Amino acid sequence: MEFGLFNSLHMPKRVTGGGPPDTEHQRLRAEIDLVCAADRVGFKYTWATEHHFLEEYSHLSSNESFLAYLAGVTERIHLGSGIFNITPPVNHPARIAERAAMLDHLSNGRFELGMGRGSSSTEQQGFGITDPALTREMFDEVVAELPKMWREGLYQHEGRFFSLPPRQVLPKPYTDPHPPMWVAAGNPATFEKAARMGLGVLCFGHGTPDELAPLIEVYKKNIEKAEPVGGYVNNNVMVTSQMMCLPDGARARETALDMSMSRLQSLVYRYLDTFPKPKHVPDWPELLPKVTPDLLELAITNGYVIVGDPEECARSVQSYVDIGADQLVFGVLSSALTRELAIESVETFGRHVLPRFDTDPVHSTTRQRQAQVGGA
Repeated sequence: MEFGLFNSLHMPKRVTGGGPPDTEHQRLRAEIDLVCAADRVGFKYTWATEHHFLEEYSHLSSNESFLAYLAGVTERIHLGSGIFNITPPVNHPARIAERAAMLDHLSNGRFELGMGRGSSSTEQQGFGITDPALTREMFDEVVAELPKMWREGLYQHEGRFFSLPPRQVLPKPYTDPHPPMWVAAGNPATFEKAARMGLGVLCFGHGTPDELAPLIEVYKKNIEKAEPVGGYVNNNVMVTSQMMCLPDGARARETALDMSMSRLQSLVYRYLDTFPKPKHVPDWPELLPKVTPDLLELAITNGYVIVGDPEECARSVQSYVDIGADQLVFGVLSSALTRELAIESVETFGRHVLPRFDTDPVHSTTRQRQAQVGGA
């Protein structure tokens, strides 16, 4: 099991309300400090989202700039786009190929390309996409073209959603033949599709290990017969969760109860409206009820969140190992946590929990690529 962070530049009203005008700037700097702390204690990945127009939920719209900065202030951690929106109205595919290759160079081969099509009508309509169903077809057209753009020689394409006359798409990637490719997925059909295309899965959906197990099983069964769209198969499933790991389990619980998790979930259903909304979720601006101590204990017991002292967190992590997940990622600052508490939690987890599960100094994506295509 490998571990990572999820960066979203979450800006809850509790942080911004009545605060100084540079609060957004301070929150961004906190994300950077957290990634640097994770790099020091052995986390292998950080994933930076791309969202547009989603006030409070996520202000990280230019994740390629964020990741380029991180490339210069970190040493070992891999820097992933979680995701780049590859639908042509949002980002021209040639620009995706260029950005990915440049980040690959700037990070000395530490960039990982996570792709998606957006999950909010607020974003899609803002870029002129009026039919969300079309984004599936857009994704399918683009994803197969990116590896072709990274090859030597001229590239050209005449398609339904984008066209390019013969052009050299530059620079070419630093990594041979290209960075690892991933796709955001949340349902069985997408897990199966990702596996057949040889793509790693970024599972941003919320659920317990028992609920995620069938999805991972579908992926692992189908990855064995993959016909990769890229130069090699990336056999990996990443799962996101929330984590608060402190030496004192009671303090960890008290802190978790004060992280405004219910507001974050309410914002998820406010904006990510391409996902079905459960009946118990009220319409915005009404919020989900605050998490109670009993509900938190239930979430811990079911593995929904990783909260407690190192021993308790290790037991929760094991439940994800048992279902075959390859990477567990924590949205530590997708909450109302302070910079100091977030760093304390990451450092505690990195020193006392992470070494029990991740003993390989080489990243899984690197090891798989080298086994299939060779090279450094």
